[in-house]
Amino acid sequence: MAEFEPVLLANIHKPDSHTLSVYRAAGGYAAIKKVLSTMSPVDTVELVKASNLRGRGGAGFPCGLKWSFLPKDAPTVYMCVNADESEPATFNNRILMELDPHQVLEGIMIGCYATRAQTAYIYVRCEYPTAYKRLHQAIQECYGAGLLGQNINGSGFNLDIYLHRGAAAYICGEETGLIESLEGKRAWPRIKPPFPAIEGAFRKPTVVNNIETLANVPHIVNRGADWFKSMGVPSTNPKDPGSYGPKLYCISGHVNTPCCVELPLGVTCRELIERHGGGVWKGRKGKMAIPGGMSMGLLTEKEFDTPLDFAGPGKVGCLGLGTAAVTVMDETVSIVDYLNNACRFFAHESCGQCTPCREGTSWSSRLMTRILSGKGRLKDLEILQSISQSIGIMPGTTICGLADGAAWPLKNALGKFRGELEEYIKKTNPGGYQQEEPAMALVELAHH
Repeated sequence: MAEFEPVLLANIHKPDSHTLSVYRAAGGYAAIKKVLSTMSPVDTVELVKASNLRGRGGAGFPCGLKWSFLPKDAPTVYMCVNADESEPATFNNRILMELDPHQVLEGIMIGCYATRAQTAYIYVRCEYPTAYKRLHQAIQECYGAGLLGQNINGSGFNLDIYLHRGAAAYICGEETGLIESLEGKRAWPRIKPPFPAIEGAFRKPTVVNNIETLANVPHIVNRGADWFKSMGVPSTNPKDPGSYGPKLYCISGHVNTPCCVELPLGVTCRELIERHGGGVWKGRKGKMAIPGGMSMGLLTEKEFDTPLDFAGPGKVGCLGLGTAAVTVMDETVSIVDYLNNACRFFAHESCGQCTPCREGTSWSSRLMTRILSGKGRLKDLEILQSISQSIGIMPGTTICGLADGAAWPLKNALGKFRGELEEYIKKTNPGGYQQEEPAMALVELAHH
């Protein structure tokens, strides 16, 4: 791949990159000025629709299309900005908030103008103190410069932006869970419909966007939809919106140089590891990689040439691109340890509202505890397989997609590494691995 000139990360290495003066010196806030002086809200929505910008938070839903769902005559519209970033090994939003917060704020301003929102809430996880501080400083600078508040740039457009600290719950990455938390309630995702575009925050029409998604918007305004679509992977059929524009890829785990790198959508997992991550550490070989956050599942080493766009991971049995946070595991990593960590994580983060998710994630974690303790049975793998096929939005059993994220590590581990799982069970429980019923109660494991 030819050298790519960063767009989203263009300013981050400049001294005081988080300040208004540095951002303006690089042309910052020209996009919002252009929008307010020459474009209507409808024009702005149509421009973003034409760019085919898709959400960078995980689901990949077309941003302009989401904006167009809002009622045209609603007197009150809110924008909620998802800065929770709780997907394991994901830190691209943190970099933007800490090192170029004004780029994020300009994207929010344009998004609010396009959707006629006069109030925006940025939902920041409490474990990001520097991001919170930098955003707060940037917001205050904008108020002082007349970029926020009443009658911005004499345009008649009013906008207030508020920061809200979350308590670091994975479920708050789901848009209605975020809204419930924002309202001061338990973060239980809402049954849909109604969708947030009709009834969201405080029961008013609401649009929810991710930090990285909105950071792209000023560049689309400045450079045009065709420029944005000159990068990435084009659409292959009318139902595919394509995978256009730049993307921030996080690379961590067993690599020599963990980093966040900006590249056009469609780079392969192998290129990320070898060229940008410095290769697998300690001279070892790669065994597997998480393509975009733990909820996306697993790539085997033979699948490392998979392009990481919105369609690529799905072609090799993963849930999707997710947050594009690649976590690499070398040949020494046990699939049993990986799966135990994944099951334990989702059991802890399930809100418990939906029975299939609450019980399915809990029992998956308990079964992995049994296998790790040396009491596993081959029957347990069948039970895990059944759980993976019975929970989530896609089977139609849960309100939100957390259960789908919990199911995919199970599906991929069982489908791609079943031999290793069976070998571990036989080796650690040679006398009982064929047992089927009844099984030892899990509470008894502590005494053996």
